[in-house]
This record gives sequence, C-alpha cells and structure tokens, in this order.
Amino acid sequence: MVSVQHVSKVYTLYDHPSERLTALLPFSGPPRAREFWALRDICLEVAAGEVFALVGPNGSGKSTLLQIVAGIMQPTRGCVVSTGRVAALLELGAGFNPEFTGRENVFLNGEIIGLSRERIEATFPSIAEFAGIGDYIDRPVKEYSSGMYVRLAFSTAIHVEPEVLIVDEALAVGDAIFASRCVRKLEELKERNVTILFVSHDLGIVKRLADRAALMMHGQVVASGRPSDVVNRYVGLVHELQLREAPAEGGSYRHGDGTSVIEEIAILNSQGEATLSLLAGERVTIRLRARFARACEDPMAGILIRTRLGIDVYGTNTRVEKVSLGSFEAGDVLEIEFALDCLLSRQEYTLTVATQHADGASQDWVDDARGFTVIDPRDTAGLIQLNTEIQWRRNP
Repeated sequence: MVSVQHVSKVYTLYDHPSERLTALLPFSGPPRAREFWALRDICLEVAAGEVFALVGPNGSGKSTLLQIVAGIMQPTRGCVVSTGRVAALLELGAGFNPEFTGRENVFLNGEIIGLSRERIEATFPSIAEFAGIGDYIDRPVKEYSSGMYVRLAFSTAIHVEPEVLIVDEALAVGDAIFASRCVRKLEELKERNVTILFVSHDLGIVKRLADRAALMMHGQVVASGRPSDVVNRYVGLVHELQLREAPAEGGSYRHGDGTSVIEEIAILNSQGEATLSLLAGERVTIRLRARFARACEDPMAGILIRTRLGIDVYGTNTRVEKVSLGSFEAGDVLEIEFALDCLLSRQEYTLTVATQHADGASQDWVDDARGFTVIDPRDTAGLIQLNTEIQWRRNP
C-alpha cells in the first residue's frame, strides 16, 4: 500500500550562482530568489496489489513524485506512507555505482532493501538470465550501454521480490523485444498482487496494465480514475494545448474548436445494416455526418480503431487517402463513408472519429465513440486477420 498525503515540493531558483551565496550572508537584504513548486498538495492512495499509472507531459512532476515515494527525495510538505519492501527503477543512472560491476551492484541493491546475501545468491542466476547481458555482468557498469543498464536495473528490481515496485519511464530506453518481456513480467507481478506505481508515455501500456491512473499537469493531479478515461482526458488536453485553448475543464472524450460537430456515427455490415457485431473478413462501412458551424476550407475527416486496452490498430483520414473535401459554409452538412475490409481478429474494439482542419487541429474529436465486437469461428491469435492459406504435400 502507498499513501501520498498532501505532498508538495518547492525549489528555490536564483538567476545567478552568486545570489545563492549572498542569500547566506547576514544583513544581505531580502533574497533575490523565486520559488518553483514542482508538486502542489498531491494526495493519492494506491491499494495493496493495485497497479497505478501516472501520465502527463514532461515537467508535470511525475518523476519528482516517484522519487519522493521511493524515499530518494524528501517532500517540502506532506508525507508518504508505504508498507512492504520497495524496489524502484527510476531515471537512468540512479541506484547503481558506475565503478562497481553489474554483479556487485545487484548484491548492493539487494542488501540495501534488506535481503540476505544468501537470498541474493539464490536469485542472482535468474537476474542475470533475464538481463541477458552475458559476460558484461562482471564488467563495471560505467562500460554499459544505456540498454544494458536498463536490462540489469529492471531485472534486479523485479527479482528482489518487491511488495511495492516503482517504475519511471526507464523502459523506453530498451529495445522492442526486451520491452515486450518487461511488460509480460509486470503482468506476472500484477497477478501476484505486487503493488506497482509507474510512469509511462506509452498510453497503450497504461490502458493494458493499470487498474487506475492519474493525470498530472503543472505539479497537480487534474484527473484520476479509470485508465481509459484518464488517457482520453490527457489526449484531449494535448490537442487543446496545441490550439492554445486549454480550458481547465476540457472534455475527457470530446474536444475541438467546434467549427464542425459530428452528429451521426454508424457502423454498417456488408448488408448495409447498422450493427456493433462484425464478422471477420466482411466489408464494413463507417458512416459519419457532421454539420459545420463556421465556414471551412479543405477540412479532413478520419477514423481510428483501437483495442479495448487502448492499443491503436488502424487509423486513416481523407488526407492520407488523398481525398479533398473542398470548402464548406456555415450550415453545410458533410456525409462521408469509409469502406474497408474487417481484417481484425475476434475481440472487442473501439472506434474514434474526428473532423479536423487542414493543419490537423481538431474541429470535433470523439474518443471511443463506438464499441464493437468482431466475431470469428476460427481461434486465431493477435489483432489482425490475414486470410491465411495453407498448402502442403507429403513427399515419399
């Protein structure tokens, strides 16, 4: 369990290094310094066995909060209460002594969190195997590439049997194969009821792993709840910031400047019937109807299909397909159909739709506007249906 209770963190900033020294002298007058609040009154509760994600733009305070939770940094105000053995994988370079070998750093980290040397020795073969850095395990860490460092750091963190695991955006440094192994390992820890608090800019991973999530902006938590809701709120705020219109209470699921408004969304099967259940392989039509509130030149319309965990499967728009929509006046209605083959495997998906300006700014963006299911009698794996044909022969 992790309880963050009214945590704030302030830094004192000086324009020149000499001002820092002057501030220490008696009779120097009022200090010429500014206060920067990296965190302001953060309150979070992460239950035992829960996976909690933090999302938000760079500089929003996510990493600072993780460092405070891990005990590396002290808050200016408030406190953090956690129960159980805590293992942390924070920014690259934290936790390992560059002069020590990988093996020595594994033992050092294990002893710091309270494991006996005998227990570390028993676990070490698994750590080395998962890290997969070969003979470099006995070389100084300062000789490692960033990928090798992350492999060993992650392997150490997950194999010391933590009850609370804290992970910053360190996995972004690893290659795709290792990142996939890490995600599967985190899923195993989740099944073992390990409490996990992590930061990631991969929103698909957030939806896949997290039980709950929080969105941080300017050192504050501005939204929390289901991962899909928080991710949609984040995406909406990003688009609004791009338009330099970032109201404090922007919509979680729908955003745009209102030049056009999507009034109708329909998914049609091969018989032209509206449905939310599709057969794998059939021809499908996605129909949109949007009304323009203001005149617009060369708008775009687009669709995006995601899995129910938020992983993007396929997206396109009229610009990608080289279709020009011309100009519209206030009151005009756009009716547009996207016809495509349903080459998806059987599972649940969501449909996001949007109308946009020529520069990509949103007019009306509706996240997860419809949910639909793909039905297939075949028990295939993965996300797509590739219409596989098999030929074989027996040679005498």
